[in-house]
Amino acid sequence: MTTTAEAEVAEKPKRFNVNLGALIMEGRALVALIIIIAIFALMNDNYLSSGNLATIAKDVAFNAIIALGMLLVILKGGIDLSVGSTVGLTGAVAGNMFQGVSLPLTDAVMYPSLWVIVVIAVAVGMLVGWINGMLISRLNLAPFIVTLGMLYVGRGLTQVLLGGTNITNELRGQEGLNNEGLFAIFASYPLGVPISAWVMIALAVIFSIILTRTPFGRWLYATGSNERAAELSGVPVKRVKTRVYIFTGMCAGMVGILQIANIRSSTADLGSLYELNAIAAVVIGGAALSGGRGTVRGTIIGAFVIGFLTNGLVIVGVSPFWQTVITGAVIILAVAMDQIQQIVQRRRADARAVAQARRESQKHDDADAAHEPSDTQKVH
Repeated sequence: MTTTAEAEVAEKPKRFNVNLGALIMEGRALVALIIIIAIFALMNDNYLSSGNLATIAKDVAFNAIIALGMLLVILKGGIDLSVGSTVGLTGAVAGNMFQGVSLPLTDAVMYPSLWVIVVIAVAVGMLVGWINGMLISRLNLAPFIVTLGMLYVGRGLTQVLLGGTNITNELRGQEGLNNEGLFAIFASYPLGVPISAWVMIALAVIFSIILTRTPFGRWLYATGSNERAAELSGVPVKRVKTRVYIFTGMCAGMVGILQIANIRSSTADLGSLYELNAIAAVVIGGAALSGGRGTVRGTIIGAFVIGFLTNGLVIVGVSPFWQTVITGAVIILAVAMDQIQQIVQRRRADARAVAQARRESQKHDDADAAHEPSDTQKVH
């Protein structure tokens, strides 16, 4: 008869078994990033040059900042299609304030300081997010419909504010008005790294702490996994829904400021397709569109996958049309692998449940057999 101690010793080697396939699936974004870097580095010697890496970091940072906000929304099980338009709107608001704000009922024109402009622009982004969140959480409207409508509203307001023209020279500010320094600050390279990359790093740390160390993070994962169960458990679901959209709007507002400083202009098409790239980064990073699963680390890696891929295609001279095709194919592949992973996990869980049920059934059968009297006992 095997003792309990002997059984435990016999089972110990099983703990060291490594499922290589599951490990690759979990780290698919990092694996894809390494493969992309290796391929394009072999195809072009300038791909890993310091200048090109700085360019990639700057471009990736814009997408990653938006993607961090999108991650919160997707963790909740929602979507935000308005972030690209919000980037353009905040850029237009900032550009108009550099031109001066006419005070009502007077002929006076006010020129806000640089930091007042920055705060107001980011606040506009947060306001858009708050409106999205309130409509979704309080009126139970579909996130897709609400944010799609806000996409058009934001883009239309951007065109109204710009009046069909681009704002360029005014963004420099004017001496004596305390509104200079947009380019010097928000298009700078501290320690040789773009300021947008530093903002990305700071937000990644903050969002990681929020998701892993605060009640809000636990509420968010619980809401995305099972909204009804989370609500019954006392989670303030409506408040969580509203806040995630406010965070997304804040990220879009920051990118709006960084972008107009980077291109030195506020344009009507600023932020176009940012929402799609952000969603792609989150999905490639391993988040589930159904909600409840995703990490900051994976999202950042997903943004770098898109950035290195896009930059590599440009460097090797691939047509812009084919760049779009290839990027779309990568996104589809990422979603397909995610679905395959979930199917495999469900089947393994079902198999474990069936095996456990069989073991329990066998135990009951053995116990019943042990308690039944033998034929000799029945005769006596």
